[in-house]
Amino acid sequence: MTALGLYVPGGSAVHRCPAGLKLAALSALSVVLFAVPTVPVAAGALGLVLLLGLAAARLPVALLGRQARAVLVWLVALAAVTAVVSGAASATLVTLRLLALVLAAAVVTATSRVSELVAVVEWLCAPLRLVGVRPARIGLLVAMALRFIPLVAERADRVREAQAARGGTARGVRSLVTLAVPLLVQVLQLAHTTAEALDARGADDEAPARALWRRT
Repeated sequence: MTALGLYVPGGSAVHRCPAGLKLAALSALSVVLFAVPTVPVAAGALGLVLLLGLAAARLPVALLGRQARAVLVWLVALAAVTAVVSGAASATLVTLRLLALVLAAAVVTATSRVSELVAVVEWLCAPLRLVGVRPARIGLLVAMALRFIPLVAERADRVREAQAARGGTARGVRSLVTLAVPLLVQVLQLAHTTAEALDARGADDEAPARALWRRT
């Protein structure tokens, strides 16, 4: 894996597929899952995503497992609330649908370079030039968001390890607070440092902003 923790190099057909087509397929999957809200469709979509990710793209099982664990708390909480409000069938549907979308997005980002995804976003936003919007600026924001996801996750792991080394044993809501506060401080510091670096590179100009994500 790369240092960014997103793209996994490979020569599979999924890797060679254009990034625009993969994003279109992801969008179509989202529409189908919400337009046809049934458990068989959601389960079939999840199975298809796993088949594409593990068999076709030959991605590591651990990679998709990490993506699933990252939203495990939210899945459990959402399933519990939905089960109380709407019943077990609705809870199963919501869980399968969300998990399918999360893993599908993981497959897309793991088999597409950030530069390819940003290029698609810029192409889609090109008509916005008519109203004064810079597609390169939007592309830069997308690139930074994709790069910050694994970085924030890494910082969260470091905070947990540091708390465990100091004997931290908080559980439940208190554990979330003890993690969120130092993580928020680190993220704000990182954002400030990044903003200063962008300003020093003249990110307000279109050409430097476009070149920034292509060099990284």
